[in-house]
Amino acid sequence: MSNNSTRFIFIRHGETDWNREHRFQGQIDVPLNATGHEQARRLGQRLADDPADVLLASDLERAQQTAQPLARAWGRPVLAEPGVREQAFGVLEGLDFPTIQREHPELLLQWREHRADYELPGGGESQRRFHARVLATVQRLAAEHAGATVAVVTHGGVLDMLWRSAHAQPLDGPRRCDIPNTGINRLHWRTGVLVIETWADDAHLEGLPPQPLARIARA
Repeated sequence: MSNNSTRFIFIRHGETDWNREHRFQGQIDVPLNATGHEQARRLGQRLADDPADVLLASDLERAQQTAQPLARAWGRPVLAEPGVREQAFGVLEGLDFPTIQREHPELLLQWREHRADYELPGGGESQRRFHARVLATVQRLAAEHAGATVAVVTHGGVLDMLWRSAHAQPLDGPRRCDIPNTGINRLHWRTGVLVIETWADDAHLEGLPPQPLARIARA
């Protein structure tokens, strides 16, 4: 890999109670649950001998908590990076699907159309704006850490945007990739192009309970 390239290890945060309850977390600060802490512990063990040069995490608590075992294993501080926060879901944040179906059925129908420019009321972020934020952050980090390996603990939506970018997929439509909690995703950025090396590696979670919504349906 040339000095103009930056390697990334993108990791989704560990499980929260809201993941298991199928609530829209968005940018609300939700801590890890017991399973999430165990996932993070195993992640730290798995990558203990494979340190990154820089350790970043979303400034939301679930990402910061997930990064702590890596920080201890690598002897690195966790640097907060708001640019890799989860997508904002406006008035739906904090609500589970039964509540949304009861109180906001029209919004749920519109959201399920997965249109790139649709923004939920109350401060929601469209897929297009979200994608632009994520890619601008990755481009900046690649420039700041050229030639280095950067670990980033982030969120499922951010990983979806990276997958779509690497595969030149449209921003319209539902997610098409697996995104397990604490899954390890290795990518590199070179001359403005994002390339996936490995995706959704969660071998360190063997024996733990199945994750909610980590896998997508395969035909």
